[in-house]
Amino acid sequence: MHRVVITGAGTVNALGIDVPSTLQAMQDAVCGIVPLDLRDVDRLSIQIGGQVRGFEAEGRYNRQQMSLYDRFTQFTLVAAKEAIDQSGLSFSGELSAKSGVVLGTAGGGVRTWDDNYRSVYEAGKNRVHPFVVPKLMNNAAASHVSMEYNLKGPSFTVSTACASSNHAMAQAFSMVRSGLAPAMVTGGSESMLCFGGVKAWEGLRVMSRDACRPFSANRNGMVQGEGAGVFVFEEYEHAKARGAEILCEVAGFAMSSDAADIVMPSKNGAARAMSGALQDARLNPDDVGYINAHGTGTAANDKTECAAVADVFGPHADKLMISSTKSMHGHLIGGTGAVELLACIMALRDGVIAPTISYEEPDPECALDVVPNEARDAKVTVALSNAFAFGGMNAVLALRKI
Repeated sequence: MHRVVITGAGTVNALGIDVPSTLQAMQDAVCGIVPLDLRDVDRLSIQIGGQVRGFEAEGRYNRQQMSLYDRFTQFTLVAAKEAIDQSGLSFSGELSAKSGVVLGTAGGGVRTWDDNYRSVYEAGKNRVHPFVVPKLMNNAAASHVSMEYNLKGPSFTVSTACASSNHAMAQAFSMVRSGLAPAMVTGGSESMLCFGGVKAWEGLRVMSRDACRPFSANRNGMVQGEGAGVFVFEEYEHAKARGAEILCEVAGFAMSSDAADIVMPSKNGAARAMSGALQDARLNPDDVGYINAHGTGTAANDKTECAAVADVFGPHADKLMISSTKSMHGHLIGGTGAVELLACIMALRDGVIAPTISYEEPDPECALDVVPNEARDAKVTVALSNAFAFGGMNAVLALRKI
C-alpha cells in the first residue's frame, strides 16, 4: 500500500477564483452569499446564493470551446490548471498513460439543460446546437481535463448528490494507494445557479431566503453555491523523489449507505463513515483536531451530524473543532466536498480553522465547538472532511499533516 499526498490544489468559488483568495476569505470570515444575478430571478422565491462573481468565460475561452464548455466545466478547467501548475507535474510517457482524472458532480451541465429547454419550449425553436449533449453530460468536465492534460489512465465522473466530490476523491485516493496510478487529478464541480436549477431546489422547501446558519438554533435552511475544487493526489515517494511541495497526506477514507430514507439523514450511517475513515487511516478518535462538517444549515442534517460526532468521538467530541464553510460559500452540491477540502488543508498546513459564520444562537442539540463567526489559530495534525448526501450516501476523508 502506497502513501498518498496532495501536491496541487485549485478552485473557483464564491469566495475567490483561486486558492489564495479563497483561503484568505475563509480566514477573514467573508460571506460569499449574495443576491443572485440570474435571468428571471424575480420569479424565484429564493434569490440568494454563493454565486461566482468576476468570472468572465468569454475572456478565457474561444467560440469553439464555449460551445463545448458548460459553466461547471469552465470552473473545473480553471481549478485544474491551478492545481496541476502548483503540483509541477507534466503528464507524458508512462506518467501520462497511468494517471487519470476522477471528478464529482451532481447535476453536470444544468445551465445547458436550462438554456436549451428555454430555446425549445419557450422560444419555440425546432433545433438545438449539435454539441448540446457533449456539453451537458456529467462526464464532460472530466473528459476535457483528461484531454487538456494528456491524462490517459482511469478517467470518469462520480455522481452521488452532495457526496459526489468526496466519493470521487476517495476513488482517486484508492487508485494511487493501490499502485494503479502514480497520480490522479480529482475533486468536483457544480453550477446549478440558473432559473431551473434554483426552482427545482425551491420545491424541496429546505432553502433559506436570507443566510446559511449551520448549527445555529435560528437556522432556516441551506443556500446553494457554485464552483469547483480540484486537487492532484500523488504517490508519496513519487512526489518526494521530484522534490514536490506536499500540502498534506490523504490518510484514509470510508463510505457508507444509510439504506433508510431518500432525504432524511441517518446518524448511524454518518457515524459508520467517520469511524470507517479513522479505521482505514489507522487513527484514534482523539487524534482528530478538526472536522469540516457537512453542515448544511438544515435542522435534520445539523442535529444528525452532531449526534453522529458525539457517538464516534465520545468525550473527545467536546475538544474537537467542527465548522461548516457552507455558511460562507454556500452548498455546491456535487462540488461542495472539494471546495471544503481546502479548509482542511488550511487547518493542517497553516494552523487556521475556518469558521462557521452567521452563527447567532446556540442549539442544545448541536453543543459542539462550531468555531462561530471568526477563524481560529490552532495546531491540528489530523482532520476529517464529511459529506452526507441525499439518498443516504456518505463519504468521509481523513487527512494528516506531513
